[in-house]
Amino acid sequence: MKWLLISAALSLAPTAAWADPCEGRLPGRAGETFAGTVRYVGDGDSLCLGNTTDPAAWIEVRLADFDAAELHSPTGRADRDRLIRRRRLDCVAVRGRNGRVIVYDRVIASCRLNGRRVGDLLRAAGGREGGN
Repeated sequence: MKWLLISAALSLAPTAAWADPCEGRLPGRAGETFAGTVRYVGDGDSLCLGNTTDPAAWIEVRLADFDAAELHSPTGRADRDRLIRRRRLDCVAVRGRNGRVIVYDRVIASCRLNGRRVGDLLRAAGGREGGN
């Protein structure tokens, strides 16, 4: 019985491997602009931007213009790997389908790389939409 309880407790404990490191202040108003280097990629439409190497300052972003398949789906890892890493993005916070700017501890944003929308770049690189 003791081992069953320990096993159950361990299975319910949070794991660092699944947690994103982004802890920065999120823009809270539509139209608020921010920029930073892509420091972490969670899945095909979620990433973290930061101007330093300190995760406490990284902003977690949900791309407004691309709905990638979920990470556990057949194309999820390929979609995640398609996201641009270590490049500087310019972003603006926008309202999502539910009217909110922040959803699930991420800011919904439209981001650009050298003036081109990231969603357009992902589609041009073969990214297929199909997420939530």
